[in-house]
Amino acid sequence: MNYATTQLQQEQTPYTHLTTHYEAKYKLGWYYMNAFPRACFSQILLKDIEQWFSYVKKRNEDGEEQEFKYLVLASNIPGTFNFGGDLNLFRLLIEKGDYNALFDYAKSCINVLFQNISHLNDKLTTISLVQGDALGGGFEAALSSNILIAEKGSKMGLPEVLFNLFPGMGAFSLLSHKIGVSKAEKMILSGQLYSAEELYDMGVVDILAEKGEGKLAIYSYIKQAERASNSYRAMREIQDMTNQITYQELLDITRIWVEAALRLGKRDLKMMKRLVSRQTLKQ
Repeated sequence: MNYATTQLQQEQTPYTHLTTHYEAKYKLGWYYMNAFPRACFSQILLKDIEQWFSYVKKRNEDGEEQEFKYLVLASNIPGTFNFGGDLNLFRLLIEKGDYNALFDYAKSCINVLFQNISHLNDKLTTISLVQGDALGGGFEAALSSNILIAEKGSKMGLPEVLFNLFPGMGAFSLLSHKIGVSKAEKMILSGQLYSAEELYDMGVVDILAEKGEGKLAIYSYIKQAERASNSYRAMREIQDMTNQITYQELLDITRIWVEAALRLGKRDLKMMKRLVSRQTLKQ
């Protein structure tokens, strides 16, 4: 099936680690991550996403009609969604004992995450499309959307416990709302990777797609949502009301994460360095 794509004229500097496009038929905005040399949330990628969100909000505010109704977070890197936080930067800042720089980075992560959780404080539906590995902060980013669509064969997990840390940018808050506090804690402390199929059975993944059919699943979801738009809108409002995650909650958890990160020892940092190497080679 051929879906016409309309490029919107951007008003800011072209993105470095992000590719975007717009489909007018569905009022659908796509933003694909393509960070390098590692598929992580680099400071550049975070800045690009902030700019994209600002652009989307401006277009919706300035237009006579709502221009964006759906936003899809995806990846341009085959087999990889996102590996999470910038471990190389973490390691360097921890070795320096630089609390402020580490906190600033973590805060920039939750600034983006919270906007996605709150769907830009607009009548938007945010969707994550996972077509590969989503680890650590990459898994957190996928969880932060209203709808998580994953293709079979994709793997997701929170490996931070391997270097004696925990995912500090929203994983516990997001997972506990979906699967309960006990299961969320167990998942975080296990460091285990889960298949998309397992996570669908657990209730973490909302829609499970066949490999290579993730985009078709998005269009199918949008068509269903448009046919029953009043019902879907009401359910979104109820979810916002009952599953509230505040910015202050994320900020407080981030402070705990920074303090825990600065307590890591040489052995933990050595493991982190090995994971950086593996991530670079994989990409």
